[in-house]
Amino acid sequence: MAETLKKGSRVTGAARDKLAADLKKKYDSGASIRALAEETGRSYGFVHRMLSESGVTLRGRGGATRGKKATAAG
Repeated sequence: MAETLKKGSRVTGAARDKLAADLKKKYDSGASIRALAEETGRSYGFVHRMLSESGVTLRGRGGATRGKKATAAG
């Protein structure tokens, strides 16, 4: 996927739909936006926009939980 896209080239039509679907699948399985951006050679903003356009519910900051429960200070 990433090899076929030139960095900065406009992605339209079927290629855009396929990229959006691939990004959605990887994001839903736990990949971060930053990791996807690096993998595809695209910017964070581009990946974020593609995910938003494909109807993904974006995770909050901090990414996937790492097993430890947050404790309230005080």
